[in-house]
Amino acid sequence: MTDNKKAVLIGLKKAQSHLNKVIAMVEDGHYCIDVMQQNLAVIGLLRSAHQTLMENHLHSCFLSAMKTNNQAKKSKMVEEILSVTKLYNK
Repeated sequence: MTDNKKAVLIGLKKAQSHLNKVIAMVEDGHYCIDVMQQNLAVIGLLRSAHQTLMENHLHSCFLSAMKTNNQAKKSKMVEEILSVTKLYNK
């Protein structure tokens, strides 16, 4: 397993654990601002994991595709990146 993959898994597992705590806070009736702050921490962990995934993809799959002479493959890679970026920014 690569270091990047390990980092992504650690971040996702931290987010999962933290999200479970946020859910418990809501169920227990904690103060809204406290819940929102913890929710933002989960979002931060997920964003960080996403960023690591994107960087890894750009440095591996995307870069490899751009080095080929296959224009269809290049176009597909660009469209995939644009699609994921649009989803991320919603």
